[in-house]
Amino acid sequence: MIDPFMALAGRLQGEIVIPLLYRFGWMQWEDIAFGWSLFAVYGFFQVLATWAVCMPLEAWRPVERWTNRRVVLTDMAYTLIARVGLLPLVTFVAFYQVQVWVNGWIVDHGWIPPDLELLIPPLLGHPVITFFVYAVILDFADYWRHRLSHIVPSWYALHSLHHAQRQMTFWSDDRNHLLDDFISALWFGFIALLIGISPFQFPLLVLLLRFVESLSHANARVSFGWLGDRLLVSPRFHRAHHGVLAAGRQSCNYGAVLPWWDMIFGTADFSRDFVPTGDPGAPEALASGGYLAQQSAGLRALAVRFRRARPAPAGSSRAGIPG
Repeated sequence: MIDPFMALAGRLQGEIVIPLLYRFGWMQWEDIAFGWSLFAVYGFFQVLATWAVCMPLEAWRPVERWTNRRVVLTDMAYTLIARVGLLPLVTFVAFYQVQVWVNGWIVDHGWIPPDLELLIPPLLGHPVITFFVYAVILDFADYWRHRLSHIVPSWYALHSLHHAQRQMTFWSDDRNHLLDDFISALWFGFIALLIGISPFQFPLLVLLLRFVESLSHANARVSFGWLGDRLLVSPRFHRAHHGVLAAGRQSCNYGAVLPWWDMIFGTADFSRDFVPTGDPGAPEALASGGYLAQQSAGLRALAVRFRRARPAPAGSSRAGIPG
């Protein structure tokens, strides 16, 4: 039987992607058009799977109920744009091109491209175990990316868009500024190149991790118990990270999938219950504006941070010397 995902990807490639590439003179991308189409299909069905799991949980045991869910619709748009469009584009098309160039440069200089299985020989011949080792490494890297996005003021000006949501649901996972997503893509891509993840594994790894991340954002009174919350990030554990009293530098529970890193580095907090979410210091446009309004507000917040960070001119009152 033909894989139904590959069949759908073939139709998407033949009926939509190739005609668009031809229309805009981008036929040099034809050889990887099927790969993008395949992962776009995977992304779409991952969104459906996430909805099928998280929607019943939110209906069964919601933390909050709202009469107006307009801002949630904006988060839905973020999810579809990210997982069906940008995620396949960045994690397959861009990563594939960069990996081909980097590996070619390494081989031309007489070296062997990085490969985790060569570094850890017991992993050879065990692709499933290797896949999960990759996932643990990427999650560890994401812990530090996430923590730094709260520590660096200019970075948090962008990341605060994610924290401004007062009606957090499983759709909120992809509610990010485009520049913040770009930084994340560079971060993940660098780590993936460093440990030799293949272009076909990388998007699947990201989709797997994102599924758990979406679940952790669910508006559901769900905990995995004392032990389970220490093995996998639960909605209760991650909601504490989004709490109104934990915005910015005061946050906790940075782990995306595994709480182990928070436990190791002293940022875990298992005591907080299902707290209200949001960032009281964020501009209102980041909380309740539409997609374009939120992106614009994020850029303005970034500009404000840069102005504050600039050293004051000599002789000004900001420098402590009377003008």
